Amino acid sequence: MESIGVLMTCPMSPYLEQELDKRFNFLRLWKFPENQKSHFLKLHSDSIRGVVGNATIGANAELIGALPKLEIVSSYSVGLDKIDLGLCKEKGIKVAYCPDLITDDAADTGVALILAVLRRICQCDSYVKNGLWKNGDFMLTSKVNLFWT
Repeated sequence: MESIGVLMTCPMSPYLEQELDKRFNFLRLWKFPENQKSHFLKLHSDSIRGVVGNATIGANAELIGALPKLEIVSSYSVGLDKIDLGLCKEKGIKVAYCPDLITDDAADTGVALILAVLRRICQCDSYVKNGLWKNGDFMLTSKVNLFWT
């Protein structure tokens, strides 16, 4: 039986790469210079049935077109911007990604940034670290609850 080819467009965790190596003919596209990638893809195009990428390097029309047996494109990140979804749909290629992976974290960071700006956390930190507190009081900041009433 022919080994199933899985093409990864960019590096990821060594553990996951090892696991893919155990199960598939795992191909690392980023290890090839730009001028050799099309030759590399031609050599392996008949075996590649899956592409793994991320929000930075997904699967564009050129890559999808070079892989006639492609069945799935997977992104191990939230974004789908770099995957040609229309072409995938047209060719019946499944697309997988990690929706809502960092939604709560992004919301927490947004709230933290609001608090940092309203309460001038960074300026206060600098004021204390530079010993300026010895020279006088730090200018008062706004209370957060004024903005939510």
